Amino acid sequence: MRPLHRLHPTLASLALAAALALTASRYDYHRDELYFLMLKPAWGYADQGPLTPLLGHLSIAALGNTVWAFRFPSILCMAGALWLAVLITRELGGGRAAQALCAWGLAFAGVALGFGHLLSTATVDLVVWVAVLLFVVRALMRDPRWWLAVGATAGIGLYNKHLIVLLFIGLAAGLLEVRSPNGLRSKWLWAGAALALVIGSPNLVYQALNGWPQLEMAAAIRETDGAENRVLLFPFQLLLLGVFLVPVWFAGLWALVRRPQWRPIRALAVAYPVMLVIVLVTGGQYYYPIGLVVAFYAVGCIPVAAWAKARGRRTLLVAGVALNGAVSAVVALPLLPVEAVGDSPVPAMNGSVADQVGWQSYARQVEAVVMSLPPEEAARTVVVTANYGEAGALDRYAAQAGPVYSGHNALFEYGPPPESATTVVTVGLPLERVGEFFDECTAVAVLDNHVGVDNEEQGETVGVCRGPVMAWSELWPEFQHYS
Repeated sequence: MRPLHRLHPTLASLALAAALALTASRYDYHRDELYFLMLKPAWGYADQGPLTPLLGHLSIAALGNTVWAFRFPSILCMAGALWLAVLITRELGGGRAAQALCAWGLAFAGVALGFGHLLSTATVDLVVWVAVLLFVVRALMRDPRWWLAVGATAGIGLYNKHLIVLLFIGLAAGLLEVRSPNGLRSKWLWAGAALALVIGSPNLVYQALNGWPQLEMAAAIRETDGAENRVLLFPFQLLLLGVFLVPVWFAGLWALVRRPQWRPIRALAVAYPVMLVIVLVTGGQYYYPIGLVVAFYAVGCIPVAAWAKARGRRTLLVAGVALNGAVSAVVALPLLPVEAVGDSPVPAMNGSVADQVGWQSYARQVEAVVMSLPPEEAARTVVVTANYGEAGALDRYAAQAGPVYSGHNALFEYGPPPESATTVVTVGLPLERVGEFFDECTAVAVLDNHVGVDNEEQGETVGVCRGPVMAWSELWPEFQHYS
């Protein structure tokens, strides 16, 4: 095994951390982050595990209640994923040039900048998956006792998302094909699986006791977004790291299939198409297999670095990595002035950008509606929003708006509103549907972020509904929805 050349991953991770830290406070929270801010500590939620919201709240407790502080764990996760990927390159014999290519290519790849800019479950999942894959490589190539590290890491990952199970389904298929002595026949693999279940059991017990709400959530995603996700799945495999890095990770995937010395870890190559089929059938998100793509990139740096020994090829490779980083930065990071975002192609290329714009404007508009009500009516008023982003923004920025509720995902559990609430200010809810639950409903405002960015809230209606026709305990289930 080659030595670890620390200079390049150190400089690359510092450069990545600096880029993420300097841009973390531009624009605003993402809708998912506003949701996490509202979630109370628990063993699990209807749509996810507790780990990512917990990391955000711990970071705020340590560093202050700011956007930058909330996103600090993302910076650590991306720096960690970069080092883990370099360790995969080193594990398979990659020298200084291969490790440098891995470090600098990933530092400014689309996924590192995009996932690192926001605190999301995908951010935490990425570092978990790359760690698991590093330990799998070590277990299959060196010592089967590394399966215990695989199990421990996977057990922690279950507190974030259960998607790690898809990786193990794919790896199991690969191990059946490869028949490695350190694979399915190893007692250490089964000990690692048992360890994962033991560590992750509290979250699994929570899901079981609550009727497996994450399965219901997955079904809702399949119904609402499944068709679009299936269309995007294969094209976005080429875009997640950036198009200029595709030849590198393709080279890694091909080398796993063709190189005899890497036959023990060929299961990784088999796992990828298996995962693609599962995600395609279930209508899951296109980024679910990204951990494997990062591992392929780490592997591919070895043959590509060998190919690029000649000066002309090396120049071409460096230019491709630099160009990939520049394009990724413009798409993934909030570099444009917010006033220019709406007229740019960036929101169409990266939907998370639009979801970071306008929250304070929307909150002020809803707050103004509540404050326009007579004081005696305002005292009996609650706000009910269509989605968790709106609820989180109001909870964060509209102290005068009063209690905020939403039936979206886990926020449903924080209802119903009190029976004393006889007036509801609705945000984003279709009044033609909500109106049947009240004596009267009137549209009073239209949300506008004032910078021309088209997102889910732009142009949505704010209404005032009075006189619920039944008790809130009976009415509240009508507002529940997953997406």
